[in-house]
Amino acid sequence: MQKAATAKEICGVLADAGLDELTALCERYADDPRAQVKSAVARARRRMEREASEHERVSAMYELQTELGGDGVVLGVDEVGRGALAGPLTVCAVALPAEPRIWGINDSKQLTPARREVLAQEIARVATAIGIAHIEPSAIDATGMAVCIKVAMAEAIRDAGIEPDAVLIDGNPVHVHPREKTVVHGDARIACIAAASIVAKVTRDELMVGYDAEYPGYHLAESKGYGSPQHIQAIRERGITPIHRMSFCGNFLETPRLF
Repeated sequence: MQKAATAKEICGVLADAGLDELTALCERYADDPRAQVKSAVARARRRMEREASEHERVSAMYELQTELGGDGVVLGVDEVGRGALAGPLTVCAVALPAEPRIWGINDSKQLTPARREVLAQEIARVATAIGIAHIEPSAIDATGMAVCIKVAMAEAIRDAGIEPDAVLIDGNPVHVHPREKTVVHGDARIACIAAASIVAKVTRDELMVGYDAEYPGYHLAESKGYGSPQHIQAIRERGITPIHRMSFCGNFLETPRLF
């Protein structure tokens, strides 16, 4: 005669089960009177609800991508680094197929660094095209951010190496491509734009970590070039480096100095 499973064993099974197994397991143990098992079943059901909600959210992002971009090649475009004091403006363009879907994709700002890294690897595996462009601080100082965003987006679209049927861009009209459509908060609403935001963020963050070793003392690895208190204080004490945007840093320097 088979020995009945202990409450601890059942809890372990429910915790380790895949989503495709949970419905049947919850039904099997739904009437178990033990408090430990009841709690485990309740946790499993909440987990199923969260996953169902997440699948609905991501599915809606893919559906809106198709609704706005059509069934052809759709490039999502997003930028990162617009408001940083140091480092480049980085723009990424990504084309995603309808399948397989990348579960968990979201606006990069809503994700932890570790989660962004995992998703960036998945995007690199699944994407049909990825283009990246960087605009250096000297160009931002010389021509201004609006011009640089347009130049970077055009370069990222070219770098993707495909002719898109639609270009979906986060934010307001840029007039960078004849098939452009812009979507406010597109990085949280459209799959390919979210993918572009993730790849742009991960790519630029890696650059800033490298710059931290080249220009120590500016806290670039932690701040990623944005205006953290530590970064601003370092600018005041040390002056600016070749990767700082002079037009952004003037307020922090009594007398502008170069590294």
